[in-house]
Amino acid sequence: MGKQRILSGVQPTGNLHLGNYLGAIRNWVEGQKDYDNFFCVVDLHAITVPHNPATLAEDTLAIAALYLACGIDLEYATIFVQSHVKAHTELTWLLNCITPLNWLTDMIQFKEKAIKQGENVGTGLLDYPVLMAADILLYDADKVPVGEDQKQHLELTRDIAVRINHLFGQPKQPILKLPDPMIRKEGARVMSLTDGRNKMSKSDPSEMSRINILDSPDVIAKKIKRCKTDLVKGLTFDDPERPECHNLLTLYSILSGKSKEVVGGECADLGWGQFKPMLTEVTIESLKPIREKYAQIREDKDYLATVLRQGRLKAEAVANQTLDRVKNAMGYLPPF
Repeated sequence: MGKQRILSGVQPTGNLHLGNYLGAIRNWVEGQKDYDNFFCVVDLHAITVPHNPATLAEDTLAIAALYLACGIDLEYATIFVQSHVKAHTELTWLLNCITPLNWLTDMIQFKEKAIKQGENVGTGLLDYPVLMAADILLYDADKVPVGEDQKQHLELTRDIAVRINHLFGQPKQPILKLPDPMIRKEGARVMSLTDGRNKMSKSDPSEMSRINILDSPDVIAKKIKRCKTDLVKGLTFDDPERPECHNLLTLYSILSGKSKEVVGGECADLGWGQFKPMLTEVTIESLKPIREKYAQIREDKDYLATVLRQGRLKAEAVANQTLDRVKNAMGYLPPF
């Protein structure tokens, strides 16, 4: 039996922040030796909302470089750009044609984002869960690292795979593999620095709401110094009335490598004036090697281009096999 396969990706929309790193990429790095990993930069997803075409290509390179800088090892992982593998868009169309419309209109994230965009909401925002399904199913992924807010999308992926298998497959010969979610509870949902009840997000208009991986030490210190807290002395986890306190203690616990119990004991009698410098120091030190490695990678443009070229070839080899399998089952005439 070979290793199980993992597929995941990040949009090239702005800088990666601590939530992306602690909730996703660091987990990929820690477990990468145990799996056959495919990590893509999902640039097709980046245009489901208004985007800046002048920065899309540069942002795509930045995310690929950050994958490497954070510790993704090419011995265990394939890194590629989603739009470079044409099977993603072709399989999306095939899946579109068997996906009931109400499955998509019921998606929570569509409802939330559609309200924000109003009359300008595009079809892509409605349809991107099908593209996400194609991303996953193309690689016969066994597991997909997802946050709690993405579980509904993975459930949709499984529903689409079941529908394809039912309509066009044989009972003992499924066409598409059903993926399982891989959810890590600790640190999986890092919250905003300005509102501990909302997730840290690249789409938040306030830069003060998040710590970006490439932020300078001075910027990190400024953001932590100004982050939202309360007037209570003594810091504790799991108090629903103190979401910011829980979030900042959780960040400190993860970045310092100390258990929740140890941190709880250390900080039980501290005030924010004592704790914030501790969090600042551990955050700066944790991100320093990533920033330094990122700078080295971006200096060598040929290296990054080679990584993405080789990644595309490996991804295409797997994805095209799946696409052909689906097309054959649906009755398409193979090319001569």
